[in-house]
Amino acid sequence: MTLSRCRISKNDQIRLVELFVAQVTARTAADLVGIHRNSAALYFHKLRHCIAARMAELEPELAVFECDESYFGGARKGKRGRGAAGKVCVFGILKRGGRVYALPVADARSQTLLTALKTRVLAHSVVYTDHLASYNILDVSGFKHRRVNHSHEFVSRRGNHINGIENFWNQSKRILRKYNGIPRKNFFLFLKECEFRFNYGTPREQLATLRDWTGL
Repeated sequence: MTLSRCRISKNDQIRLVELFVAQVTARTAADLVGIHRNSAALYFHKLRHCIAARMAELEPELAVFECDESYFGGARKGKRGRGAAGKVCVFGILKRGGRVYALPVADARSQTLLTALKTRVLAHSVVYTDHLASYNILDVSGFKHRRVNHSHEFVSRRGNHINGIENFWNQSKRILRKYNGIPRKNFFLFLKECEFRFNYGTPREQLATLRDWTGL
């Protein structure tokens, strides 16, 4: 999809995409390209909308998946993780050997997570999770549910692990940390940026993909 109503020259757009891929902030990109910082910020915002639209095109699959929930944002003081005030709960689904999909959810209750899971995972798929009680519902919902108990082993000899999705959480939080706070209304778009960077791992691949999607 081309970026609509963009008054920035094509050459400057290409340069902005390159800087976006390099994880340069919009303010710094504006200075390097020689445009107003609001123009660069708006262009980066449109790129994230483009990414979010493309990330939504995945269809449910029959495969092996890792699923987990994590928490983003909120105040640093006080309780962290599950139940921490002001944090956004995010549910992640990683197809082993494939792509990750993440979405904010209202809570980490059984029905909430099951509904989210079914958007990307077909029945009879193998689903690896940790021992959160909310995942008990997968045992009676048509999935081949496997658990990893982190208190006893990180990776069992049977291959029970969720290392892939945990790697995604770590990478995403590193990416988001540099923004020094994200408005809640824009969190979804930044989450999709993290998803994009994980799924299209190298800068060269990310650049080629974004240029194709934007018609540059």
